Amino acid sequence: MQWPRLLSTRRFGHGNAPVPRPARSAFQKDWDRVVFSSAFRRLQDKTQVHSLPDTDYVRTRLTHSLEVSSVGRSLGAAVGQAIHEAGGDLGEAAPADIGAVVAAAALAHDIGNPPFGHFGEDTIRHWFRGTGARYTQGLTPAQRAGFDFFDGNAEGFRVVTRLSNWRDDGGLRLTAATLAAMTKYPRGAASGRAKFGFLPAEADLFEAVAGEVGLIPANGGWCRHPLAHLVEAADDICYRVVDLEDGFKLGRLHFEETEALLLRLLPKVPARYGDVAEGGQKIAYLRAKAIGRLIDAAVVAFHENEAAIMAGGFAGDLLGRTGHADALAAIEKIETERLFRSRERLELEIGAAEILTTLLDAFVGAVEDWAAAGFDDRTLSPRARALIGLLPMPPRDLAPYPRLLAVVDFIAGMTDSYALATFRRLKGLVKA
Repeated sequence: MQWPRLLSTRRFGHGNAPVPRPARSAFQKDWDRVVFSSAFRRLQDKTQVHSLPDTDYVRTRLTHSLEVSSVGRSLGAAVGQAIHEAGGDLGEAAPADIGAVVAAAALAHDIGNPPFGHFGEDTIRHWFRGTGARYTQGLTPAQRAGFDFFDGNAEGFRVVTRLSNWRDDGGLRLTAATLAAMTKYPRGAASGRAKFGFLPAEADLFEAVAGEVGLIPANGGWCRHPLAHLVEAADDICYRVVDLEDGFKLGRLHFEETEALLLRLLPKVPARYGDVAEGGQKIAYLRAKAIGRLIDAAVVAFHENEAAIMAGGFAGDLLGRTGHADALAAIEKIETERLFRSRERLELEIGAAEILTTLLDAFVGAVEDWAAAGFDDRTLSPRARALIGLLPMPPRDLAPYPRLLAVVDFIAGMTDSYALATFRRLKGLVKA
């Protein structure tokens, strides 16, 4: 793979390419398009780790995405400068453009996540493998896999390329470089692997993106765009270190253990650490220092493995190739035991499962009844007519695949609070 091609500014869906402006690169425009999209704004009320927390301090998907984007920009800018200083050919791109691509891709990396985070993904998958299986019987294996293994990554690619614009199927019209860099799993649902980056509905589009930037075919899909490794590293840095800070703020981790875990990521205790008095400020100070340290280590790991990355043969993740792997594994262990499996979290997940299962039962059932009736509203029950009326764009398609996609798009796009409010209305738990 070659950097000039990997940094393509082509926008799919544009008849004519806009005239570039030196003061604002195509990749900076990508960042702006994501941040002003309604799908991105909805991340402010979507679970990162802790659903519907009582404190505003705890991160949501939106604050997490902004932090990942910030870390990604630092990673990309450092890598771009190093490539430039080593005499690498970036074509017409500037070194800072690599930082802009990673920042834009990182900003959009979670934009397809459903309500209630990864638990929401699991619940949607379980529903389609159980109750909802009868609705997918006539689909192709790839189409069915897209529901049985529902993945927020693939939904995110669909959001930015199809759903987020006033034009039909327009999406945000991001550059090919950003679209490829945000795709952590550059393979389709038909690959037979549980994690994938796009659905059958977008398979032709991703193939065109991969061809534009020059990704190498591999294992039923393509190798990753080199900058996807930096997006992954930025995400890993943030959710490991920041989830630890959130766990402390919620009182689920003690100060001493949080401090010790963060200090393991640093070569020594920072010189000014003793000047910080309050416990929360101490943890925030160490969190900032730890993130900076991990950024530096990830940049080194990228350069040490650049030949394999550019040849499409790099396996694993960048942080696993640093000297911090053991410390990060210790953080992951305590987060899994004390945060992800806490009683409070499990109680919230029970409610989240009930909410999403009820929504899928109601909306998929109503749409399928409507299709069976030839889209004749007069034969529907009053409840089914009301449910159809709630859909932003009721799917009038005789084919089952686009109908199911439309309903899943609607539910996956909900915020936690909107999903809860809709569930309450379905159960009659609202004041008249």
